[in-house]
Amino acid sequence: MKVVSAQNLELEACLRTAQAEAVVITKKGKPVALLCGVEGMDLEQLELSQSAKFWKLIRERRKEKTTSRADLERKLAESSSKRHGRPIPATVDSRRPSR
Repeated sequence: MKVVSAQNLELEACLRTAQAEAVVITKKGKPVALLCGVEGMDLEQLELSQSAKFWKLIRERRKEKTTSRADLERKLAESSSKRHGRPIPATVDSRRPSR
């Protein structure tokens, strides 16, 4: 973490530094702002990362029971078999290119 005084702030240098490490901007020796790099993120990601409502939803969902991938694939195969009257493979090897 780099600390820079607001009086000595060089914006371009701080923006470059912030992509690698946080930059704390101080005024009269006290922190007043934190600059962190967000290069590679889009506006939606930035908005969600700051949304209390979004993180509350995530916390609630993480408390819910989950389904393993194997169970999900089995259920999908059963559902498809019932609809189409024929079994289909329960797993798909994503490493193999389709022909």
